[in-house]
Amino acid sequence: MTETQSNNMKLLAHNTLDGFGGVGEGMSLQVTNKGRRILWIAHEGPPKNFSGVDVTDPKNPKVVCQTELKHQNMRSNSLEVTGDILAVAYQVYQLGLQPAGVELFDVSDHENPKSIGFHDTSGPHSRGVHCLWFVDGEYVHCASGSSDFEPRHPRDDQFYQIIDVRNPSKMEEVGRWWLPGTREGDGEPSPERVNPEPMDELRGGDAFRLHNANVYPEHPDRAYLGYIDGGCFILDISDKSNPTVVSEWCPHPPYPGFTHTVMPLFDRGLLVVTDECIKDDGADWPKLTWIIDARNEENLVPISTLPMPPVEEYGHKGGRFGSHNLHENRPGPSFRSEEIIVGAFFNAGIRVYSIKNPYQPELIANFVPPGPENSRVPTIQMNEVYVDENGIVYAGDRWAGGLYIMEMDI
Repeated sequence: MTETQSNNMKLLAHNTLDGFGGVGEGMSLQVTNKGRRILWIAHEGPPKNFSGVDVTDPKNPKVVCQTELKHQNMRSNSLEVTGDILAVAYQVYQLGLQPAGVELFDVSDHENPKSIGFHDTSGPHSRGVHCLWFVDGEYVHCASGSSDFEPRHPRDDQFYQIIDVRNPSKMEEVGRWWLPGTREGDGEPSPERVNPEPMDELRGGDAFRLHNANVYPEHPDRAYLGYIDGGCFILDISDKSNPTVVSEWCPHPPYPGFTHTVMPLFDRGLLVVTDECIKDDGADWPKLTWIIDARNEENLVPISTLPMPPVEEYGHKGGRFGSHNLHENRPGPSFRSEEIIVGAFFNAGIRVYSIKNPYQPELIANFVPPGPENSRVPTIQMNEVYVDENGIVYAGDRWAGGLYIMEMDI
């Protein structure tokens, strides 16, 4: 595609992040005590760690900070900022490498982030932290391996961990949960694998590990987990040292797996659940975003999916096609709605839906820019999205496009 497709969305600005335009799964907005607005962005891979972009004027974004990773065999795929504290996830590309874990930064001086603590989750069977959630200033909820966790299968290496970060210089794990049967020594049987090969690789085949863990201040006793091919789980974490399962829902099989995000809409008794596309050219279609009736949280019932553009049109345009990330209604300077869902859909761009009628979701806006220059694939690969309290949409391309800033007309 060489032309922008847009419906009820207007592009305000585009910034390639000084030539390092690969955006990971982390965007988070800081409002400083001087009223500046800094968007912190995780990168998809090396050499950059994270970037800070001044978006006080969303029509004129400016990179004000860009940091380097320790080495080329790691990534900082995920981050969150709360107040002036930035939490960054470190995942390595080979088991046992360091640094792997969570690093905290003081970003009160947004041009000069200062490291104030590191929690090590490296180990002989660990790649560290893939994704984290940090919204209350007290606990990081993350998907990670650890030095004392040996998975039965190498693709099951990351599980749910709760890290107390109230003392940044002495962070400590206070709770954990993993899918029973995935750890060496478990009494439960291993989960059945529909696509088990290749057995010795971290990608390809089934994976029963955590991706996202979301915990909201209005319901701090619940964690909402996207457990990849294990589906989605609601956990009771009122005792953080002993999380317990409230309910689970998994459509895999018959649908292809990789549950990514589980977002609750508390007032409506709904969940929005995404399954991430992980293969190019529609090879793992359909990757859907599900609407789940969770009024009885012990009996989760799917009632609809968000409509996607036709696979015949998008599936073979290049790159990935299907669901991925959502704007997750996090606290802070954030758009929070129980009727409007904003998602990043790889080569289908940013898509905005109304679920006023949850049985019949409607597409109400979308934005699909051309594929960026010097990308690995010919199409846009919208990888992450964040919407501020003013309805300004910030989105990132996975490989080269960098930051796109839009406004919705809905």
